[in-house]
Amino acid sequence: MLYSYGLYLWRFIGIGLHIYTPLLTFTSTSHGVTEQMAYSVGSIVFFGIVTHLYDYIKLRQVAQQLRIEKQEAELNYLKSQTNPHFLFNTLNNIYSLARDKSDRAPESILRLSKILRFMLYETAGAFIAIEQEIKIMSDYIALEQLRYDDSLHVNFNHNIEDMRQALPPLLLIPLVENAFKHGVSETRGQPFVDIHLSVKERQLVFIVKNSAEPSTERVVKENIGLSNLRRQLELLFTDYNLSLQQRESAFTATLKINLASHV
Repeated sequence: MLYSYGLYLWRFIGIGLHIYTPLLTFTSTSHGVTEQMAYSVGSIVFFGIVTHLYDYIKLRQVAQQLRIEKQEAELNYLKSQTNPHFLFNTLNNIYSLARDKSDRAPESILRLSKILRFMLYETAGAFIAIEQEIKIMSDYIALEQLRYDDSLHVNFNHNIEDMRQALPPLLLIPLVENAFKHGVSETRGQPFVDIHLSVKERQLVFIVKNSAEPSTERVVKENIGLSNLRRQLELLFTDYNLSLQQRESAFTATLKINLASHV
């Protein structure tokens, strides 16, 4: 108790003689310095985190841009393969007509010019209206029919909710081309091609069925055109399905795409 009383008295005297005040000031100053240091350290940590976060986001943006550019380059490469392949087969058709001195050769050249005009001026962009895709398919089918006269039966029907629906150019042509080149041309019996296209609520269904020679192979081998198409689908859409079936004397390709899933 005497000890406590002594401390109290010393504090009272010290304050009165201005001896204790510096101690209080020193303590207050120490607290101020500590708070300032804590603020400085906190600021450094905060700005460090912000800087690293900015760099991380920037790196991700650069990586994303590189990925997009790589995909665009690959798509352009795939297109550059598709167009000459498609053109080569078309020229072969005209050559066959010219060799046989067919009266239909001029008409085939006219249709080819339409196809070339489309390939030169309409396929450079990322999208075309599905109406244009249908038109180019119709021209190609008509060109093929010139080769076979009346021996080939072709049925092409479509049910499109909106003809302005956007679609990557020449996306459907490979399946039609495959039906003629690897199906009809190798058929010994009555050749046929049935094509059905429908688009409703941005759900595309494209079915191409053609005559084919019976095959014992269970797994359908994909040619360059079909492999090319499958890779384009992988790059363009996240929700799609391409199935190929060989049954007895018919080959069926079914393509389903959720057009809203375009990347």
